[in-house]
Amino acid sequence: MTSWNKNIYRSLLILSFVGLNAMILWGLAEAWVFWNSGADKASILHTGIEIDNSYQPEIEWDILENQGRPMEKQTLRDIERDYLRSWYVRSVVTASNNPYGLDDYYTDSLRSKLNQVLELNKANGITLKETTLAHHPILEFYSDDGTLVVFSDNNVESYREVWQGGEILHTIREVKSYQVMMLLEDGFWRIRHLVQGNHPSIPQANIPDMSEYPIKSIKGVNYYPAQTPWDTFGSGFSEEIIKKDLARIRGMGLNTIRIFIPYGAFGKSKVAEDKQSKLMKVFDIAASMDLKVLVTLFDFYGNYDLTDWTATHRHADTLVKLLKEHPALLGWDIKNEPDLDFDSRGKNKVLAWLEEMIYQVSKWDREHPVTIGWSSPQAAELLADKVHFISFHYYDKPNQFEKDYLSLKEKAGNTPVLLSEFGISSYSGFWNAFSGSEHDQKGYYIEMSNILKRHEVPFMFWTLYDFKKVPNEVVGRYPWRRQPQKYYGCVTVEGLEKPSFKVLDQTLVK
Repeated sequence: MTSWNKNIYRSLLILSFVGLNAMILWGLAEAWVFWNSGADKASILHTGIEIDNSYQPEIEWDILENQGRPMEKQTLRDIERDYLRSWYVRSVVTASNNPYGLDDYYTDSLRSKLNQVLELNKANGITLKETTLAHHPILEFYSDDGTLVVFSDNNVESYREVWQGGEILHTIREVKSYQVMMLLEDGFWRIRHLVQGNHPSIPQANIPDMSEYPIKSIKGVNYYPAQTPWDTFGSGFSEEIIKKDLARIRGMGLNTIRIFIPYGAFGKSKVAEDKQSKLMKVFDIAASMDLKVLVTLFDFYGNYDLTDWTATHRHADTLVKLLKEHPALLGWDIKNEPDLDFDSRGKNKVLAWLEEMIYQVSKWDREHPVTIGWSSPQAAELLADKVHFISFHYYDKPNQFEKDYLSLKEKAGNTPVLLSEFGISSYSGFWNAFSGSEHDQKGYYIEMSNILKRHEVPFMFWTLYDFKKVPNEVVGRYPWRRQPQKYYGCVTVEGLEKPSFKVLDQTLVK
């Protein structure tokens, strides 16, 4: 029995020895693979906060003249990467008052100063949520040994929220300039000095000459192709269908279409080239028909969080620069019915995002007007002093419209007001107790047209076509909401004119 136990112990010792050596060999092999792979060897030492891909502030370098050695393209990319990451890490740290991550992007002296700020904020129960929006660095010095760089970062645009006790105390939009020194340590560029400069020149958004964009003369329609509603630029995109549809719209005596750009489907911050190409084709067709286009951005977008701001800026920046010189462009509608997101996302959060986006779009395009497509005349009073013209939707009874419109018009002062959506469904079925009809739709448009004509209200009706399918993302999955949405058109899915068509045909209006 004793001999048997000794054999068991001996076997266990041998197995343990073999297992331990196997683990050591595996660890050495993994380390060898890492150090000999394409990975950056310094990254094993560079731990800390993961960088969110949504942080994409605008950055534009000026490297025409600098002292020291010439700047290499790859080195500049590395400096830019680590410099922007330092700002991102700083925003994460100030939002949590936890200094974890500062070691990776700041040298000892600057970390000490930042830690003092964190301790002070923590003692007062204050946290800061912030992001930078734009950087304009000018390279001034690059050392001969390639380990030190000095540059000024002018007109750094940033937005900050000061929180205490779970509530926002106030918000700050700032433009500052900085002198920056960065050192190359362990394969990464760390900030050694970050000193605020003096008297930055604040970039101003332009106010277009509205006389060049006669909003008051708009007679238009919200446009989707009959077979691809809410997916104009998807796999079913057809130039021939769009040419036919826009010719029909122009033949009705209308002069404007409103189209929608879905944020996710277009690629979010990196707008897909095929989507850009399709969008340009729609604009070219519209121009050939002498139609203007009001572009509604950010369809199906609903985040608004400060951490997502710069990603949405890159999306809008791409589209604005693509279209701003096109002759068919009327203007920019920042977001369709954003007030419907107030309950789920927070009113102040949505309004802050909208106001900043108005500023950014007006900065990129200094010629075309900007608006917001509010869901009601009451909501349209919001940010009325920020937009170039007011845009609202109306789906209530016609007998209430005149009062609501005149009230908004009085508050708007000299700012033009556009009715950018109105209409009624001709659906008659189980889900509305068979209460609708094409005849009732015609009567609605007759009544509304008389009011619009009397007060010279510019308008865009909803919509040209009936639709076979309506996505759940639009009105939800409930059939009593989805079914009526299919029948707002003045033309059936098959292309037949409904009685309301002749009411909306401006060539027949006396």
